[in-house]
Amino acid sequence: MSDVTNKLSIEEFFSIQHERLQLKWISGVGGAKNTIARENIITTKTSNAKKKGATSKKKKNENIPSDLSLIGHLNLIHPQQIQIIGSMEIKYLEELRDISMQDAIKQIFSGQTVCIIISDNCNVPELLKNKSNEYDIPLFSSPVNGNKLADALHYYLTNLFADRLTLHGVYMEVMAIGVLITGSSGIGKSELALELISRGHRLIADDAPQFSKIAPDIINGTCPKSLQDFLEVRGLGILNVRELFGDSAIKKNKYLKLIVQLQSMDMKNHSLIDRLEGSYNTRNLLDMNIPEITLPVAPGRNLAVMMECAARNHILRDDGYNATEIFAKRQEKLITPIEK
Repeated sequence: MSDVTNKLSIEEFFSIQHERLQLKWISGVGGAKNTIARENIITTKTSNAKKKGATSKKKKNENIPSDLSLIGHLNLIHPQQIQIIGSMEIKYLEELRDISMQDAIKQIFSGQTVCIIISDNCNVPELLKNKSNEYDIPLFSSPVNGNKLADALHYYLTNLFADRLTLHGVYMEVMAIGVLITGSSGIGKSELALELISRGHRLIADDAPQFSKIAPDIINGTCPKSLQDFLEVRGLGILNVRELFGDSAIKKNKYLKLIVQLQSMDMKNHSLIDRLEGSYNTRNLLDMNIPEITLPVAPGRNLAVMMECAARNHILRDDGYNATEIFAKRQEKLITPIEK
């Protein structure tokens, strides 16, 4: 099941970020309903533009182009939805001739910009305030450095607008990597998770972990708020892992590195598993190929130890070490006749 957030209104954005980034709303309050849109989609933004001699505001719909980026320093050629203006940008504008400055200001308040942030405690030029009210583009100020503002907001918005996927399974941190334990209902996922927790590993989410792609090669796994700290184990019911094992037994999030599928195996299927290579595969999640291992579930097999070993072995393989290849080369060397 996928879940995607596409828009965030400016008033919601200000409510969430104003304390953390010390934002102050200077002007342009009429644009509170403007929306920051997810990248790579085309959306319609409504802005109120005053025309000379007009006594009322006329709404104008403008399409935000699909290649519009979310946030960045002042850019008149490829404008961001949130434009950050610091001391260098203000100095640049002030050094322009009047006509050039008017053109630059007009570009800043084009249909692509949904809000502007003046950083570094800079004095806000009156012209920006006036145009902000005229075009209903919210104008904020902040004492925070422009680079820090851009980094913080880019991280926040990237996570907010990331593609999301909810999967059935138990998501854990095992050997410092994110591991998703999957398998059919009743196979023993929660029991395995409970044993891993007792061995010092950490629970992230039980039953319905959420995954979001926050970078081209990074999938972040988290837990829905309603399920945080809880683990359901047949026979024991709902357990609060934090209360039972302490805060160290819970992890808020982790990047997904490995999927382990538990599969009930009879003797016939068990014999089909490659004795040298094991059962390694990949699963495509959010356009990323994630390594997947199938672990046979059978009486007498210590799944917790196997899970720890699978995580350790994945780390080695990720670093370029493959035990199967080393073993095969060693055997090949032993059986190859020595040339005289």
